[in-house]
Amino acid sequence: MIAEPKVLPANYEARFRPRLKHGHRERELDVAGEGGSQFRVILRESNFNVLDFSVILAVRHASTLFRLRRYNGRSHEHTNTLEHQTFYAFHIHTATARYQDSGLREDTYAEPSDRFASFQEAVECMIADCGFVLPEPEPAPQLRLL
Repeated sequence: MIAEPKVLPANYEARFRPRLKHGHRERELDVAGEGGSQFRVILRESNFNVLDFSVILAVRHASTLFRLRRYNGRSHEHTNTLEHQTFYAFHIHTATARYQDSGLREDTYAEPSDRFASFQEAVECMIADCGFVLPEPEPAPQLRLL
């Protein structure tokens, strides 16, 4: 499902700008996959700490959202419970059957990443990693000769 092509709308950049909410900025955008899946991009960013953010790709399953990927800022320590591994870094969560089978949230497992160091870079990584198709650029208007 992560690789399923997801065509972003022409105005996706404006729709990715988070809106002010209680103590943070947040935005959600529904995107259809070419294979028929319904995805949601969820963006959250703290108003107080630039390192506190989440960029989430989820797929709608019945009436719930299943988090496939989550790109988190370096605002907290993360522990992979089953591996007994703890780190303090920018990191990418990925849904795994192993964590689900253990009764943990689907996207509990994460790996440190040096591919992003900001909210905007995390959004760009998600777009690059998760099968998003950028819209065709608008053609430049032609000048009329007199």
